[in-house]
Amino acid sequence: QMQLVESGGGLVQAGGSLRLSCAASGRSFGSYGMGWFRQAPGKEREFVATIRGDGGSTIYTDRVKGRFTISRDNAKNTAYLQMNSLKPEDTAVYTCAVRGAFGPSIRAASYDYWGQGTQVTVSS
Repeated sequence: QMQLVESGGGLVQAGGSLRLSCAASGRSFGSYGMGWFRQAPGKEREFVATIRGDGGSTIYTDRVKGRFTISRDNAKNTAYLQMNSLKPEDTAVYTCAVRGAFGPSIRAASYDYWGQGTQVTVSS
């Protein structure tokens, strides 16, 4: 059973940047695809970004493409979400998730392990 802990959330003004981290406690982190999801108040959880186990491919929602970058450092068992040019509509709880498979996935149902989430608030 893999455990995930997010960090790096906070309050930032529109146009600012944050980097979220997702630390994994399980073994063979590089064998598994992972993703970032977010859920804003009153809205459903939505896909943000995903990355293959070896970092070889990534997929982003159009809402963040060009502003956010997903990456991973498998030697540190950690994944990241660099968020630039933040907008108020990016305000949400951001959660990382890990699959039981190598590839990336945009489907929340394809993920087996989830963190608790970290709050990102973007003020106008």
